[in-house]
Amino acid sequence: MFLSAGTLVLAYWLISIAGGEESYMVARECLSTIPAKMLLGLSVFSFYFHLCNGVRHLFWDIGAGFELKTLYATGYAVIASSLLLTALTWGYAMAQGAAP
Repeated sequence: MFLSAGTLVLAYWLISIAGGEESYMVARECLSTIPAKMLLGLSVFSFYFHLCNGVRHLFWDIGAGFELKTLYATGYAVIASSLLLTALTWGYAMAQGAAP
């Protein structure tokens, strides 16, 4: 759900850019609110979770990682790597001034 919502926000942002400076400033103001930042953060986390879990599934496709201990370890690794990548993405965005 957050990936879908994030895609809609991305489309809104791109359309506002195409609409000119005034519409972009309105979109920027709207996207700088706390609820919008929470939605964007959850969308970024969802993207990375989907990506990391996809890599996990690729290993399953070749028949690796089906032991119960490995399943739990890779599940926790997916969550940890998703959190780390989300934090790195937001840290980079804030350092660049992209996340007001």
